[in-house]
Amino acid sequence: MIQLRQLSVTPAQQLRNIGWDWMLGSDTLPYLTNEAVVVRTAEAEAYYKAANQLFDMLVEAGQHVIDNHLFAELGIPATLIDLIKLSWNDERHIHLYGRFDFAGGLDDEPIKLLEFNADTATCIPETAVVQFAHLKANGLDEQQQFNSLYETLVEQFRELERQNPDLPPTLLLSAMRGVAEDDANVAVLGEAAREAGFDVDYDYVDNVEFSAGEGVFRQNPENGQFEKFSYWFKLVPWEYIGEEEPDLARILTEATRARQVMVLNPAYTLLFQSKYILKVLWDLYPYHPLLLKTDARPLTDRPCVEKVLFGREGANIRILDEHGRVKQAADGDYGDYPKIYQEYVDMLQDPAGNRYQAGVFFAGEACGLGYRRGGVIIDNGAQFVGHVVD
Repeated sequence: MIQLRQLSVTPAQQLRNIGWDWMLGSDTLPYLTNEAVVVRTAEAEAYYKAANQLFDMLVEAGQHVIDNHLFAELGIPATLIDLIKLSWNDERHIHLYGRFDFAGGLDDEPIKLLEFNADTATCIPETAVVQFAHLKANGLDEQQQFNSLYETLVEQFRELERQNPDLPPTLLLSAMRGVAEDDANVAVLGEAAREAGFDVDYDYVDNVEFSAGEGVFRQNPENGQFEKFSYWFKLVPWEYIGEEEPDLARILTEATRARQVMVLNPAYTLLFQSKYILKVLWDLYPYHPLLLKTDARPLTDRPCVEKVLFGREGANIRILDEHGRVKQAADGDYGDYPKIYQEYVDMLQDPAGNRYQAGVFFAGEACGLGYRRGGVIIDNGAQFVGHVVD
């Protein structure tokens, strides 16, 4: 059973001060809560070790996919295969960050991997900034949190610069228009890069110009001049680029090959983003204590969760019993993707019956913990709940 600590000072005013009103919720259910999940020191350490171990296992799984040419099974567009191989084989292409989603981890419940959000993971502001500020506002010690996400992102950007001395440290960060949450995630990443010594600019993806021979540009709104960037961070899914913008996939491949740009996260993160990688992990590490049985066909001996290969935020998930009957389902825009089937495990619950999914960020190492609270299917209506380590 989840143990919660009530915090007397709400984070609402702090968020308004920095312009993050979108976190406060637009209806009667605010996105952020005035509570914190109580985590024991040993439990925080277990999350840390699990994420580190799983990332090493994912690297082995990614190599297995490449060696056995399993791109089609993972649903990866052919337009991205060359870029995936190119970025995978060049160690200078650092995976900037991702987020593991876990069931369990508290109250003696084992940690189980649900999936790895490797490409366009969000919840950065909530995890890195807001829950830390919430802790401080309530007079709690900053050491009472498993949360070095911001500092670790800064170090990741510094490592990028060390690994790529031939590239000027100029970074353009882009998201799609009209999503305040994405803008906030990009803003935190930009501040981390700036602290690491990068020259940073922001622009929406539809304003970015691409050239196979020269890289990535944007037109400066003040003087009309085109500015070139050595690094481009895109909060746009790689599978979308591969499927909907094949010409852009080709341009980015050639520009990367010519050392005109480095894209973050690198294209090989699509290997980890595809939920078929969960089946590959199970094939390589059957019955590993951190894994759940996963197959390309429904499991017939136990309840399972049907997931689309590239779904996000709980969309298009169906929970099936051992006879294949649908117990619960969520709509979404990703239903045309192939499916995988993962053994069902219930989430941690609080006394009110709310369920909690742990999110552990990985940026070279595990570096930050937060929780999303919702129903049986954790979807885009879930709340974010911070934590305090006792």
